[in-house]
Amino acid sequence: VQLQASGGGLVQTGGSLRLSCAASGNIFSINVMGWYRQAPGGQRRLVAYIRSGGMTNYADSVKGRFTISRDNAKNTVYLQMDNLQPEDTDNYLCTADVISTGDSKASRYWGQGTLVTVSS
Repeated sequence: VQLQASGGGLVQTGGSLRLSCAASGNIFSINVMGWYRQAPGGQRRLVAYIRSGGMTNYADSVKGRFTISRDNAKNTVYLQMDNLQPEDTDNYLCTADVISTGDSKASRYWGQGTLVTVSS
């Protein structure tokens, strides 16, 4: 299973970006899909996740500004990032809990990350 993230870039304070992450490979179903952030040498921190039924959860710092969604038919998760602030600058990694054909439980996979830079 591979996760390919895209959509990062440089934006000014108050601007918007939309991140995408598509999963491919041996996929029977995907439970949770989500986004984390990580600075160089730092710990990964949860940004948001979404369950297969649509339930979502957000870090307090992004509530009201970021929206996570998914297209189950495309095995893709999105993160709409609005009103971006300099403190949102980080490498954003996507993740998916995938049940592969022939498996009985999910395994967590990570994408390569996409860099978001917000200038002041």
